[in-house]
Amino acid sequence: MSDHTEQDEVLLQAAGRGDMTAFARLVGRHQAWAWRVAYRFAGNQEDAAEIVQEAFLRLLDASGRYRPSARFRTYFYRIISRLCLDRARKHQPVLLDRVPDQPDPAPSAAERMMRQETALAVRAALDALPPNQRLALVLRYEEDLGYQEIAAALGITAKAAERLLARGRERLRRLLGSREGFFDA
Repeated sequence: MSDHTEQDEVLLQAAGRGDMTAFARLVGRHQAWAWRVAYRFAGNQEDAAEIVQEAFLRLLDASGRYRPSARFRTYFYRIISRLCLDRARKHQPVLLDRVPDQPDPAPSAAERMMRQETALAVRAALDALPPNQRLALVLRYEEDLGYQEIAAALGITAKAAERLLARGRERLRRLLGSREGFFDA
């Protein structure tokens, strides 16, 4: 990831000068994690696809004005974060009947049912959180971002990000009741 950091800024500036090959390389490098964030936040493929598509369109639109004052990834997280929060203001979340990316080392039927029940409970609890808490938790636990990176993505201070995560974790604990082991940090 750090090998690409400077190159990403250079590629975005090249895209701003009309180099669509450079932009295509950025899309190829960053669409997987952008999709994960959008999907984990929105809870469905259609909304996630729309968020990611809009994020890349905004990135391309801003490429001519882009000046690398922050790491590219931080800059792009900020775009995706804003789109996720905007969508949350406009749409109600959709409860999933399954969550992809579950490890499948041939679990038993009972284990599959327990996993599915847990995934549904976690999804429902996440959907019940205020959008900024939900997004902060996704960025922390799905993308493994630190307080500074979350703060930059959300446009808040690191201390505010820490408090947002603490409130989100506490609310999830209350919502999930006796289920334990979701948050070790």
